[in-house]
Amino acid sequence: MYLVLFGLLRIILKRESGTTGVTDLLVIVLLADAAQNGMSGNYTSITDGVLLVAVIIGWSYLLDAVAYGWPAAARVIRPSSLLLVRNGQIMHRNMRRELITDEELNQLLREEGVDDISKVREARMESDGQISVTTHHSVDHRRKRRRRQMP
Repeated sequence: MYLVLFGLLRIILKRESGTTGVTDLLVIVLLADAAQNGMSGNYTSITDGVLLVAVIIGWSYLLDAVAYGWPAAARVIRPSSLLLVRNGQIMHRNMRRELITDEELNQLLREEGVDDISKVREARMESDGQISVTTHHSVDHRRKRRRRQMP
């Protein structure tokens, strides 16, 4: 059940999870349900509820360990960022993939202080569903700052 729910949340609800990782969200929901069932008497003993909670935590830990030790598995378990804007150009294919409208993208950019999409060097949806934005100005500013630091 954990793996089925993980797969569905990983594929379908990437941007809905906000700052909480999908695995964190899944563990919290399943633990709450398992603990509730264990306390309400749906199991024949408390041990059944404790065992279920232990299995859920075990799956979560195992998936994290596999992702840490095996880069190919990490790409499946922890999604990479998705490019939404490159050099002021909207990547419509990626936007469709995550069901993000142009208006939603513009809103997210405004929240980051960007009023003109042509100023965006890169906008990405990170694995936790948040949008990160790099503008051309911020890159130029960093380059100037590095030059000043050089002796």
